This record gives sequence, C-alpha cells and structure tokens, in this order.
Amino acid sequence: MSASGPSATDRQPARQPTASSGPAAALPDPAEGLALVKPGVRAQAAYTLRAPTAPRKLNQNECPDDLPPEVKHAVLEAAERAAWNRYPEFVPTRLLERLAEHYGWRGDGILAGNGSNELIQAALAVLVAPGDTVVAPAPTFSLYRLLSGVLGARYLPVPLGPDFEYEPDRIIEAAARERARVVVLNTPNNPTGSTLPPGAVERIVAETGAMVVCDEAYQEFGGATAVPLLQQTARLIVLRTFSKAMGMAGLRFGVALAHPDVDQITLAAASVALDHAPLLAARTRAIVETRDRFLPRLRRIPGLTVYPTGANFVLIRCRTLPARELFRRLLEEHGILVRDVSGGAELAECLRISVGTPEDMDAVLAALQAILGGTA
Repeated sequence: MSASGPSATDRQPARQPTASSGPAAALPDPAEGLALVKPGVRAQAAYTLRAPTAPRKLNQNECPDDLPPEVKHAVLEAAERAAWNRYPEFVPTRLLERLAEHYGWRGDGILAGNGSNELIQAALAVLVAPGDTVVAPAPTFSLYRLLSGVLGARYLPVPLGPDFEYEPDRIIEAAARERARVVVLNTPNNPTGSTLPPGAVERIVAETGAMVVCDEAYQEFGGATAVPLLQQTARLIVLRTFSKAMGMAGLRFGVALAHPDVDQITLAAASVALDHAPLLAARTRAIVETRDRFLPRLRRIPGLTVYPTGANFVLIRCRTLPARELFRRLLEEHGILVRDVSGGAELAECLRISVGTPEDMDAVLAALQAILGGTA
C-alpha cells in the first residue's frame, strides 16, 4: 500500500443491507458502476428472450423429445463416478478423441466449450480487435452483431436474397472490399433456415483474406458441412453444438478448434451422447421427416409466405394479419408459443416455428387454419 493511500484501519467496510432496511431500501446509484463499463458495451441491446409459458413450446428450436431415460441414467452414473471435488481435465483427451472420430477431424484441433454461444464469443475475442470488420449475412443470429460491438469491431450485414437465399458473390464482394477480418456464416441460417450452396465456403475462403467462422448449430437437419475443408485451410473455424439434434440444450455443450474447461456432468453427457449416437441420429431423421411432412401442408394456409429451410424450424411471413397479432392468437387462443422475429427490418411480419412432435405440428396447422382459414 502506498503512503498516500488509506491504511487498513482507515478503510471503512462496504455498507451491508440490514434487516431494518427492508425491501424498500434504496439501491446504490447504478450510474457510478455503469460509467466504468465500455461505451461500446453500454450501447448494445441485451441478448434476451421473453418467453411466456405455453402447452406447446416451439420458439427455441429445441429437440422435441427429451433424452431417453437410459441415456440420462448413463449420464448420471458417469457423473457419479467422477470426483466432484476436482477440476475437470484441462484437456479431456479421451472425449476429444471420440469427438474427432465423430466429426472426422483431429483431436488436437477440437475445443470443447459450454455451448456454441461461448465458442462464438471465444472465436471472435481472439480474432477481432477494435476497428476490424466482421461480415455476416442479414438477417442472422443476433449474437454476432452484439459481440462484434462489444469488441469494438465494425459489423457489416450483407442482405440475403429476396427469399432469404444465400448469395455468396455479395458476401465475397463485401468482405474483399472492406478487408474483413472475419466472415461469419450460419448454415442452416437462423432464423431463415437458408443453407449455403455447394462450394460457397471454399470460394469465400479462397477469394477473401478473412477467417471464416461456420456456425453449424443446425447442420444435422440439412445442408453440407464445412468440416472436410479443415484439411485444406487454416482460415476456417467450424462450430457445432449438442443442444439441437443431440437434445442436450439444458446441459450446454459445443465444440470448435481448441480445448477450454467444461464441467463434469457436461463432459459425462457428451461422452454418453456419443455412445448413443445412432439412437440420437435416428431421432434427428424423425424430426426432418416431421418437418418435410409439415411444410407442404403449411404452404396451403392462405396469407402466409413459407421460406425454404434446411433446419429444425421454418420461417413464415404473415401477409394478411400482423405477425404480432398472429403470435398473440397462437399463444392465447391455442397455447402455442412460437418465436416473434418481426422486430428486424428484414424480418418484418415474420414468425419462426420450431419443428416439434407430429402432434405439435398438427396443432400448429389446426390453429393457423382456425385463425387464417384454408385447409392443410
């Protein structure tokens, strides 16, 4: 402690709330703390989701079926065998070897993290400096814009085509013109369901100087993977998650290209999920079959534009009723919670519907018929 600073006896303890303060006691002025937060962070809107409860929850693209009991029991047994008083392995070698076999990539080139959102943040944090440019399609997952702003980067959205299809030439032109540091590609894209055309990732890597981050959270449901390209270029990061097709959203596990710490139960769950990969793959095929039966019937509902999708969700645009009104009526009159994404300019009057069980999708069709008319 310097001579000019307060001594230990001079320092006063922070004021603690007392029982007499009660719930009405005044809180400290938040401006004092906020003034120390970076302006770029204060300027960002929070990444939040207001989700009312509903009998049919089709708003977060979750797997409609919980993990089978035998898989859950295996996860808990594996977690019980672990020493909870010890940190997890810094490098979970065996799990990385199994992930390498599962994805067709090298174990020393895989990072395990607590969900793909954490890995998106980690990737951008090590790649992007203030003033760098991040190019991404628009509309897409809002977290890319948020994190770019927090890191002081310039975020450049490149519009998708009129039916939300990818147009690689526009992405390449923007990235090359602006000397982008990073190009983020979400495929299938959230919230549109768009998949990249064949050869697009190769072209973007070859024709720009950017690091290309392929977020493949929904890849198991449709579209090609960029993983084989890892053999050919060091300017590619592929992100995958166990939250969607694997049905482990509640446990938060994702993979990329290095290895941070993850918790014991999640490590156990990831390993058990790999043990049961054929079972989980069959569930994914069932979701795709449900989606493919649902889409033609959805297109027969009047007043809707239904966009192509390669994911476990579908984007619709409401033409005869405001999207917020349709959202409200689905929830209040039929107990169906979908995702209202209509706040963005590109997504005006759009809703996103996750693919649930066959019964869920029948209920959605019946509700839309009751509200909008037509037959499905």
